[in-house]
Amino acid sequence: MENSTLDAASIEILKELQRDSHISNNDLAEKIGMSATPCWRRQKELEEKGFIVRYAALVDRRKVGLPLCCMLHISLTRHAEGVVSNFEEAMKLRPEVMECYEVTGTSDYLVKVVLADMEAYHDFQHNVLFKLPGVSQVNTSVALREVKYETALPL
Repeated sequence: MENSTLDAASIEILKELQRDSHISNNDLAEKIGMSATPCWRRQKELEEKGFIVRYAALVDRRKVGLPLCCMLHISLTRHAEGVVSNFEEAMKLRPEVMECYEVTGTSDYLVKVVLADMEAYHDFQHNVLFKLPGVSQVNTSVALREVKYETALPL
């Protein structure tokens, strides 16, 4: 199995595990039409080769008190190495930051945060973002409604 190509059985294993990572090996093997031992070996190989990064439970953010979802377009004043690395490290350390991407366009970063309410966002903006050296502008979009949220890749 090479990192750039996957056979049909491996793709089916990945699809099923994206739907239900808690599926038993026997059920997985049955769903993809393989016997249990080769299926288990293939899954382990997918893990070892880095196709499967980790297994996780998806938690409903609203039910745990995090109904506010914001997309932040953040611009930095300069791209000196220290500014960029400090900003990126700060984003990695913040629990409310769910995703952070360096992007093209009118801003430098797109950051997704989930929070309890607007007061928590205000605290995050003023006590975290605005205190980071090099942050020059933050444009925030508040999600009014979640139209689609998907974690499975289209294999």
